[in-house]
Amino acid sequence: MNNRIILLCLILLAAWAFIAQVSKPEVVQLREPLSEMPMRIGDWEGRQVPDMDSRVLSILGVDDYINRVYYSPELFPASLYIGFYHSQREGDTIHSPLNCLPGAGWNPVKSDRIPIPGSGNSSAVINRIVILKGIDKQVVLYWYQSHGRVIASEYWGKIYTVLDSLRTNRTDAALVRVICPVTGTDAQAEAFAERRAMEFVKALYPLLARFIPV
Repeated sequence: MNNRIILLCLILLAAWAFIAQVSKPEVVQLREPLSEMPMRIGDWEGRQVPDMDSRVLSILGVDDYINRVYYSPELFPASLYIGFYHSQREGDTIHSPLNCLPGAGWNPVKSDRIPIPGSGNSSAVINRIVILKGIDKQVVLYWYQSHGRVIASEYWGKIYTVLDSLRTNRTDAALVRVICPVTGTDAQAEAFAERRAMEFVKALYPLLARFIPV
């Protein structure tokens, strides 16, 4: 009987220790603030755009973000948005572009996945979508990044969030999104925008390790 009581006490103690560990508040900061992202990325020169208004930021629930436009030497634009979340436990979760863009009037007309150009990481696969609003068309590349992983799937992103919260008590993550306009109506214009977006991502990707925790 005494052995059973001791075993039960040990089990209860282990359960208490586990609950105490996973209930600790997360303190996961960016390695550097996103505002320190270089204004020059490869051959691309960055320019500030107006800050998001408080209503949008409240909906996003983001803890730190960057929203800029970078221009290639021939002045072709690439819009960069990175949103970082210290924690996703309190209802502030990453919003998928597939949900946000239609809300702004942009409708996805194509969707697939591609490897990050020149990353050297075969598992670094990202989303590529083409969106349309009226006669305006854009190419969007985006992915989720956390704990050294690049994730394209929204579903796997949620699964990893749960697993990481159990293993490491961390739910921090970032959304990285690049948008390039399609400046014509033919397939060549779309292919050109896609190449420019991929060139920008190739220059950007090595810099992210300076900011996003692993």
